[in-house]
Amino acid sequence: MMLGEGPKGSGPLAVEIEDLSKRYGDTVALDHVSLQVAEGEIFGILGPNGAGKTTAVECLVGLRTPDSGRLRVFGLDPHRDRSELHAQVGVQLQQSAFPDRLKVSEIEEMYRSFYHNPVEQDLIEGLGLGDKRHSYYQALSGGQRQRLSVALALIGRPRLAVLDEMTTGLDPQARHDVWELIRGVRARGTTLVLVTHFMEEAERLCDRVALLDSGRVVAVDSPDGLAGQVAGSRHLRFTPSGAFDDALLTALPDVEKVEHEGPHVIVTGRGDLLNDVVLTLAGVNVRALDLSFGSSTLEDAFLRLTGHHFDEAGKETRP
Repeated sequence: MMLGEGPKGSGPLAVEIEDLSKRYGDTVALDHVSLQVAEGEIFGILGPNGAGKTTAVECLVGLRTPDSGRLRVFGLDPHRDRSELHAQVGVQLQQSAFPDRLKVSEIEEMYRSFYHNPVEQDLIEGLGLGDKRHSYYQALSGGQRQRLSVALALIGRPRLAVLDEMTTGLDPQARHDVWELIRGVRARGTTLVLVTHFMEEAERLCDRVALLDSGRVVAVDSPDGLAGQVAGSRHLRFTPSGAFDDALLTALPDVEKVEHEGPHVIVTGRGDLLNDVVLTLAGVNVRALDLSFGSSTLEDAFLRLTGHHFDEAGKETRP
């Protein structure tokens, strides 16, 4: 079966989603979603909790039936061709569990038996679980269970791996270790769809990102391309040495908004933002401490395109 060409002639398609819709009662989870993922790509689906990310990938791998729309994975229908598809796709869902009295080695061997050509045991080692092979599942921490789930999704050398919030609950070092593993998996030819609410994860790993909001695709582009849609915006972050009225800064012609994040103040604007803000604060005897200054990011693009942002737990927060 001939597959369509990927985005901008990037090659054959691994995933085709056309006009996908799904409701749960009166709740619209997916609203005419269309996406394409090229073979060999790391594609991110980004959005806050409730955006429809998990519903989209559950439909994609045949765990849910959409109300309408068309899905193809390597030209296969996720429902009609389920057996053939499952041999080519690895999935890590947000939540998974095993019997408490199974050992990691037993779970690993069970999954290895499902595939004709599973990866060697260095996958478990690479995720920092080598010393846990003889531990019972109940003894694993939340982060260790998460890493085991990622390993099991990749153990069959899938052509496509779908990883849903793969680094949630991991400490920073473990998160970076998983990122390195993912880069290596892609280098061996696997296409990856990453569902995440971590902006840094999407920026570090993804070739392209789809921004989802309330079940709709807001934009699809590379992380840099999305950030470029708000090109020119700059961000000044500091801790003020004393209290001041936000109106002092919002009155400046190049300031777009002033936000507070704990003790920090974040000023977004254009032009000579740094000097304008520092001099204005100095005029009321306030110093900008721990100051950092940067250009637009993927998070800025999400804020600009959707009108809101979300915290590290994926909870939506309105500005």
